[in-house]
This record gives sequence, C-alpha cells and structure tokens, in this order.
Amino acid sequence: MVDIFKREIFYGEVFIENGKIISIQKLPTENQKPKTENYILPGFIDSHVHIESSMLVPSEFAKLAVVHGTVGTISDPHEIANVCGMEGVNFMIANGKTVPFKFHFGAPSCVPATIFETAGAALNAEEVDALLKHEDIFYLSEMMNFPGVLHNDDEVLKKIASAKKYNKPVDGHAPGLMGELAKKYIDAGISTDHECFTAAEALDKLKYGMKILIREGSAAKNFEALINLVHEHYAMMMFCSDDKHPDSLVDGHINRLCARAVAKGIDVFKVLQAACINPVLHYKMNVGLLRAGDAADCIVVNDLESFNVLQTYINGELVAENGRTNITTKRSGLLNNFNCDKKLAEDIKYPVKDFTAPINAIEALDGQLITNNINCSPIIKDGFYEADIANDVLKIVVVNRYTNAPVAKSFIKNFGLQQGAIASSVAHDSHNIVAVGAGDESLLKAINLIITAQGGVSAVSQTKEMVLALPVAGLMSNDDGYAVASSYTAIDKMVKEELGSTLTAPFMTLSFMALLVIPHLKLSDKGLFDGDKFEFV
Repeated sequence: MVDIFKREIFYGEVFIENGKIISIQKLPTENQKPKTENYILPGFIDSHVHIESSMLVPSEFAKLAVVHGTVGTISDPHEIANVCGMEGVNFMIANGKTVPFKFHFGAPSCVPATIFETAGAALNAEEVDALLKHEDIFYLSEMMNFPGVLHNDDEVLKKIASAKKYNKPVDGHAPGLMGELAKKYIDAGISTDHECFTAAEALDKLKYGMKILIREGSAAKNFEALINLVHEHYAMMMFCSDDKHPDSLVDGHINRLCARAVAKGIDVFKVLQAACINPVLHYKMNVGLLRAGDAADCIVVNDLESFNVLQTYINGELVAENGRTNITTKRSGLLNNFNCDKKLAEDIKYPVKDFTAPINAIEALDGQLITNNINCSPIIKDGFYEADIANDVLKIVVVNRYTNAPVAKSFIKNFGLQQGAIASSVAHDSHNIVAVGAGDESLLKAINLIITAQGGVSAVSQTKEMVLALPVAGLMSNDDGYAVASSYTAIDKMVKEELGSTLTAPFMTLSFMALLVIPHLKLSDKGLFDGDKFEFV
C-alpha cells in the first residue's frame, strides 16, 4: 500500500463494499506479506486535457486511458464548444456518463477564442454562468483572454465572477506572462497555468500563488523544462497532456510522466502527489484517494519506477487489467457543423500582385505551440507564389468550414514535406480546415477530402490518398478507440515516410498553426495574425 499523505509504504489489504473503501488494514508482520509485491496507489489524473484532441468521443477515450491507470480527467470541452456551442458541451457530458470513468468538465471561457477568426458558435457570460451552475461542471476552463483580464473587460470579468459565485476554480492560459502583469492576472482569481515554457516563467507564477501544470502532449512538450521544479514545489504542481492524439494515448498517459520523473531522481511521494492528489483536491473531484470512506478509485502497479499498470479500479469496478480494457461502449450519435463547398484550384492560388517578396511566413517549432515570424521569397511561376520545396517553404491555407468564404493563404517553414499535402479540420481554436502542401494539386485534394468527409485528417501523395474521418464536430470519431488509433498511426506514418515530414507530430503541429492566442505568427481563415499586425491574404 502507498499512502501518499503519510508518505508511508506498507503491506496491507483494502476492503471494498458498494464501490467504496470501507477499511484499509495493515498486515501486522512480515510473515503475512503477499506473495507478489505489487503496489496499490490512488488512480492517476490528467489535470488538463481536451478530450477532442484524442479524436475520440469521451467514452472511447476512457477505454484507452484506464489501461494506463488514469481514473479521471479535468476536461475542457472548449474545442467542441467552438464548433457546436452549448450543444457540444452537453454532448461531451452525456457521452462521458455512459462509461465508468470520472470526467470533470469545465465551462469554456473563450468561445470564440478571438474576434480574428470565424468559429461555429459563441458562449456569452450568461451562458457560461448557466454552465457553471450545473453540478456536472467543475471549473471555468482556461482563460485564454488574458489581455481581457488585464484590461478589465466586462464580459471576461463576469465569467470569472460566476466561477467565484459557485466556488469553482478558474484555469489560466497566459504563455510568457510574468512580473506585475502575471500578478494582476493571478489576483483576478486565475489559479493554474499549463502554458509555461520555461522554469523561470513557472517560478515567477508560483511565487504569486499560481499552481503550475507540467504539460507533455503530442505537440507541446514542457516536461524537461519544468520537471525539476517538483523537487521543491510539488504541492503546487500537477501533470497534464492538454492535447494528446490517439496513437500517443495507446502508448501511455500520466503513468509515463511518473516513470520519467522518478528516473530523474525526484522523490516518488512528491511525484505521486502531483499525479494523483493535487488535482483531486484543487478541483474538488469526485475521485477517491485511497482512504477509508473514499470511492474505490485505485490502481495496482508492478513497481514504483516503471509504473506498469496491472489493474485499474473505478468505484470498485475492475475497468482494466494487464493492458486490456474492460470498458464496453456503444456507438455514439453524431453532431456536426460543416457548411462549405469543395474548393477549386483558383481558390488556393497566391497572386504575386497581392504582396511583394519577401513576404511574412510562419516558422513552425517542433514540440511547441508558439511559432516564429520570418520572411521568405517563394518561387514565382506564371504570376503566382508557389512552394519552395528545396528550402522547405510550403504553402499553408485555412478554409472557413462554416460558410463559403475566401481562402486565407500564407507560407510555412519546417514541415519538411518533399511532396504531397496534409489537411485537418482539427485546427485550434475555431476548427476551420488548415492544410500544408508542396504543390497546389495535392493541397486541393487534401482539402476536398476533408470537406467530403465533413471533417477529419487527410494526406495526399503522388500515388495515394488517405483520410481519417471525424464526423463528430469534425473533431472526433465515434468508432472504436483502438481502431481510430491504428488508422491515425497509418496516416501519420504516411506523412513522415512518404511525404517526408520531419516533425514529431505533423498533424498535431498543423492543428496549432491557426491558434491565434499563441502567436508569433499564425494563420486564421481571415488572414495572418501576429498579435500586433493583421493582414488579409
């Protein structure tokens, strides 16, 4: 038994009745120790995750997560809310309730995320208040509009006030914010941040009382930069994935971060406090912590180094054992918002007459959500700018999926495609169609595959086309989670091996190239955005 609160490990037995722990008994002598020395722990918690980024509906996400000892999540339904509004949030809650897993959803605070792009829905302060009043909503989701907080925007302050009224925490999102501005943001009632890129930024926010989440997702990876802070600040830290694609979820979850942290010499009790205890207490989760009277939400691991999960229990039910899930699911219904026609060749052309080279271009950074703003001089042919494959300068476009509108165009570096194109309707935060290509023909094919499927991810080479359809809001599949993960692995492999992408997670990186709340230069369906300047292309 591992008692994280008392920092004690002992031989013992757990007695469960009606889904709750009725008692935990120590075995009095060494002679009564069990034949196998496995360890019982509280279950792991992902303290900030967008379930939609797994490309799975909540019930299918749960099937994969419990295998790794995850028993609950702090889930921000911000992505589906940007597409389908309140109906999307309600869909996530209802679907999550169909399985034995402890989803804790928040009320999205920033829908739409900015005024500089076209989303499918909006949630005002009154609607956010209605959500926060609901017992199935546990917090106000990440307040990305930190300028609104700093400048006392009335709508923003109303949303924060609602969270305070219902005694529910407010999640933060303020990359790079430090000093007095960070203090003002935190003093407004913002309690966490998962966007710290450096230890210096995290330490600055910690000193003002903010809790820091160590994020290790499929695209943004801040574990190495922040993990050593757990030595001293373990009481104020948690682990999260934020955005995790299905293949990555099959491989591991919070258990992997625990193993990596212990391997770095961090005390195991400090690691487990961050992974198991802190989220439950901070968000007042209905998750047991291996104490008498608690819900029997616990896991059995083989050791406290690798954290290989042998069994996962939720409310006393064995939901996973030896790498296999015991959760069964029914195919969910569909919900979507997709209203654009197929595009034509002229829609994605980039006339030289519109902008004189050198022109602004995005530089993608592997493993980060931020980008650089660079200049480039693409190839000119017949009066149009085209991709320069030799210098890794590719065309990037964003297509409005909610209505027929002009296509926004620019160029991007660091995708490394030698041929073909990729496209996705998972494009934070408004989830229009974003695509990158080495040539217009393949770029157009990739885009139209998404439109035909009414959402998904696609890849096109000179000889092959692949698409993974995501018919639930253009973000998720309602197919079996393992089947979706296998399909995603195949299309990801095609992009890397056949198209030549050099990125760790090309589709995840692509999905963030329209994320305006983290510039320095991003592309929305309305044009280039760097936070200070905005131009339509």
